Amino acid sequence: MKLNVIITGATGMVGEGVLHECLQHPDVEKVLVINRRPGDRTHPKLHEIIHPDFLNFSTIDVDFTAYNACFFCLGVSSVGMKKEEYYRLTYDLTLHIAHTMVRHNPNMVFCYVSGAGTNSAETGRLHWARVKGKTENDLLQLPFKAAYMFRPGFLQATPGLKNVKSYYKYFAWLAPALKLFYPNGFSSLRELGLAMIHVVQRGYPTPVLEVKDFKALAKE
Repeated sequence: MKLNVIITGATGMVGEGVLHECLQHPDVEKVLVINRRPGDRTHPKLHEIIHPDFLNFSTIDVDFTAYNACFFCLGVSSVGMKKEEYYRLTYDLTLHIAHTMVRHNPNMVFCYVSGAGTNSAETGRLHWARVKGKTENDLLQLPFKAAYMFRPGFLQATPGLKNVKSYYKYFAWLAPALKLFYPNGFSSLRELGLAMIHVVQRGYPTPVLEVKDFKALAKE
């Protein structure tokens, strides 16, 4: 199955890693990145649209019917952010974009990068986990061909990419120990990207994929 993919968040660490795997993969024929600022990358498969306001997505000039998957890698940290703003930039923004896409192309597979610790019950002490849980739950109610929620933990960066978070260099030396003692919380950006490609092609029994799930899917 050949893929034409839309990626959001490609100027961030996760999105750039997923984009890298898509550009390298022989089954991905075309990639559209929708960014708020230029991504400064060129490739024969790649097309970029700059759209500064992701909360006003309905006016974007994209033929969504030309794509069979969206890899939604856009996200913000809750650290230092007011609860209302985090909700707006996590739940409201994501659902607005997803509603726009499904209205134009319900045959699309929508893959959302959430996070380990997300609370599907929408309860509990951590506000970010409740918001992510509500975002996942409501995405799964939309009439896409399929929707999958990816919950990565600690991600090993792909060498040579530009948008690796600066603090990751202080944790890189821990990677061998994390792989050994925390295998279900540790994966690579490469595994995440490959799993997203494979889930569009082959599906998966459950819509919520924890680290162990997408690591297994990446190997197939």
